[in-house]
Amino acid sequence: MQKNKIYIFILLIALGVSSCSEYQKVLNKGTVESQYQMATKLYETQKYNKAIQLFEKITPSYRGKPQMERIQYMIAQAHYNTKQYTLAAYYFDKFVKNYPKSSKIEESAYLSAHSYYLSSPIFSLDQKDTYEAITALQNFIFKYPNSPNIANANKYVKELTHKLEKKSFEIAKQYYLTTDYIAAIVAFDNLLSDYLGTSFKEEALYFKFKSAYELAINSFYTKKEERLNQAIKIHERFKKSFSNSEYLKETTKLVSNLTEELNSLIALKTQTNGL
Repeated sequence: MQKNKIYIFILLIALGVSSCSEYQKVLNKGTVESQYQMATKLYETQKYNKAIQLFEKITPSYRGKPQMERIQYMIAQAHYNTKQYTLAAYYFDKFVKNYPKSSKIEESAYLSAHSYYLSSPIFSLDQKDTYEAITALQNFIFKYPNSPNIANANKYVKELTHKLEKKSFEIAKQYYLTTDYIAAIVAFDNLLSDYLGTSFKEEALYFKFKSAYELAINSFYTKKEERLNQAIKIHERFKKSFSNSEYLKETTKLVSNLTEELNSLIALKTQTNGL
């Protein structure tokens, strides 16, 4: 029994070595036709990385020929199936542009958009791929409104947009935490104007008010009255938009401080002008 296991193990190794040497032989010295056949076989047996090597090698020889449509599709799918999503998006895009009449055009357009989506990084990193993913998904939604993938495409757009909103919010909040209140107010305004209806609106208005409060309270005399009034106006908008906010208890007290400071400032000005 033990001997049989050893024989089977040796046989498997021999087959593996034989298969590997056959692959290397075809890759390095095989005809274009034999490379194409082996690449297709490897693709169909899900040995995608080896298939990609062969497909890339034969691409120049098949450019402009009927087989090229199938080759380009398999290259894109192979990259997608090996989670090389940036390359998959590139090759699916290329397929869509080169074969607009293909029966696989809708599928390829969706997989291109999905590849961009899958390559989108966490919110704290550069979001170039996220913007590309949103554009690709929106183009797909516009072009194929009846596709069975529409629901997923819309879900991905919403998810990616939320990621951009979160990045914008965290940048603005960081300005607040580092006491750069002017930059914080501008950043929160940009968030609110760029993403109408954002789920971060309540927190954005809250921190915008807190930034305006700190800026006003600590301002020089020449700018203080203007900034006190501006902070009070920001709070009015916040209160109007979120009348049941959990932050109102805190912010109402801060507004009282602003009003008291403003009244003192006006009284001081009146007294000074009277003199």
